[in-house]
Amino acid sequence: MGLEGKIAIVTGAGSGIGRATAQLMAQRGATVGVADINEVAAEEVATAITAAGGKAEAIHLDICLEDDIRQAVEGMVARHGRLDIMHNNAAYAPPDVLAADTEILSIPTEVWDRVMQGTLRGTMLGCRYAVLAMRANGGGSIVNTSSMYGVSAFYRMPAYGVSKAGINLLTEHVATAHGREGIRCNAVAPSMIQTPMLAAAIPKEFIDMNVDATLTGFLGEPEDVAMTVAWLASDEARYITGQVIRVDGGSTAHLATYADARRFFDGAAAA
Repeated sequence: MGLEGKIAIVTGAGSGIGRATAQLMAQRGATVGVADINEVAAEEVATAITAAGGKAEAIHLDICLEDDIRQAVEGMVARHGRLDIMHNNAAYAPPDVLAADTEILSIPTEVWDRVMQGTLRGTMLGCRYAVLAMRANGGGSIVNTSSMYGVSAFYRMPAYGVSKAGINLLTEHVATAHGREGIRCNAVAPSMIQTPMLAAAIPKEFIDMNVDATLTGFLGEPEDVAMTVAWLASDEARYITGQVIRVDGGSTAHLATYADARRFFDGAAAA
């Protein structure tokens, strides 16, 4: 799954899945634009990649601003001559927005609009400018980050879930419209992923519920998602496009009663 000589941008690369993906792509030979709204975090990741022998540069990028996305893509092309990989990973999900994203009867309309502008519109613009750049190469690979909440409805977070569901159809549309130009577009739909931020922000009881819903018995790490993204970006996945890959430990592969049924039957067998 070598990415030698490839030029890539990863948005939201200052932490979590984006950080892990940027680091892995660089390890596999890509030159990576580490794009994040947090310039300090982007610089730290780019510096770490360079110190490890990889090639990376930090890019300030606010996915709510079209000019930032355009300049990030055009800047990489100007400096490196091409763009081969675009990982639209960033989402608009600051803590105050997540706290307000409860249900459609109470979410402020302006919060709903900001989520759609940042997460869905931002991903669309990432696809737009990536396609425009990749045409000059004769192709490339776009990988969008969706979510299990964009695959199945959750009790809360309707704006987040709908924005991610929109990314799923956007992915299919881009793949359909630009496949004959050599441009592939896929998405990954992670479940809850184990990060330091998760442990700090989410109650252990809720984390345990998500572990209970997996078929693996554990939550994935950012590297689990990164390996799927890097593979989709590589030429080994050249015949895969228009797909949403669920990197979720099987969380969305079963009936809602799975965890309760498992405990019931395991308990009966033990008795």
